[in-house]
Amino acid sequence: MKRRLLILTLTLTFAFIILYYQRANIAAILLERGMASRLAADTIAELEDGLHLALCGAGGPMPGPRASGPCVIVVAGKNLFVVDAGTDGPRNLLRLGYQPGAIQAVFLTHFHSDHIDGLGEMSTLRWAGGANTAPLPVYGPSGVERVVDGFNAAYAQDFIYRNEHHGDLVAPLSGAGMRAVPFTTPATGELALVYQDDGLQVEALAVDHSPVEPAVGYRFSYKGRSLLITGDTVKLANIEAFARGVDLLVHEALAPNLVKLMQDSAESLGNSTMAKISSDIPDYHASPVDAAETARAAGVGHLLYYHIVPPLVLPGQDLLYLNGAEKIFPDYTLGEDGVSFSLPANSTEIRLTRKGM
Repeated sequence: MKRRLLILTLTLTFAFIILYYQRANIAAILLERGMASRLAADTIAELEDGLHLALCGAGGPMPGPRASGPCVIVVAGKNLFVVDAGTDGPRNLLRLGYQPGAIQAVFLTHFHSDHIDGLGEMSTLRWAGGANTAPLPVYGPSGVERVVDGFNAAYAQDFIYRNEHHGDLVAPLSGAGMRAVPFTTPATGELALVYQDDGLQVEALAVDHSPVEPAVGYRFSYKGRSLLITGDTVKLANIEAFARGVDLLVHEALAPNLVKLMQDSAESLGNSTMAKISSDIPDYHASPVDAAETARAAGVGHLLYYHIVPPLVLPGQDLLYLNGAEKIFPDYTLGEDGVSFSLPANSTEIRLTRKGM
């Protein structure tokens, strides 16, 4: 027995020594395989025909470990679209296996910084990562032209550098930057058709994020399936009306009870700036209870919370965040980066395909 134990110990020791001195080679092999896997990743190729959604950013302006800036992936058939482009959203596309070079268009809900600050990176990855020969179309209510012009001006030198370094094969100048596609915000009670192609219809609806104007949500319809993304808003009858019967309602929500705790803490620490912000923000966001009541009244198939404020970082915080909303509408999912749903074409199935990153 002792002899066997000694032989086993010597064998393991010898193996560890070999692994130690070969660690660089082993790391190189693993890295090569990982790179190949990442470069070959194509989530869209694996999706069946239908309407699909993934959160490339589930949070708002406050940093959270599983809640990047607001960013929503929508796939209709084999066509890739993005709604808003918050911090780290473009990189999360890659982490989820979506190639930025395949993005057909971006739709902006409004022009708050946390919804647009990833646009420059997203358009650059699409351009230089996909050798696109036409700029990225960016749809949005009137004012989107100014946003796009600003990003294009800021990245103008970068366009030149990348073209001179990589050439037209990788970075053709004709595909650099973005192209604004503005539309007029529809009146309450109306939808505005802003995109239609290959079986997909995208319609904008007015929401209320006052004093931030314009602000819109988007309804996507494809082969008998539908989803509605609210953008930032208070509880609104207009959302309820146009969410009626949709398969998936993606509704923003801020928890007033948790934000009040933040305000109280800031005041006790003498942080007047954070106290003021915390007191200001609840009046132009819906609460989780508001979102649940809208989902119930509209008879939606499933409710996905996103633009979650504040970030959920502690065990049990989800129940404090919901504050009873789970009893109002039990068919819900709390969003975090990577959460994904599939709505197969011409069916009623609502399938949660990924719970996070």
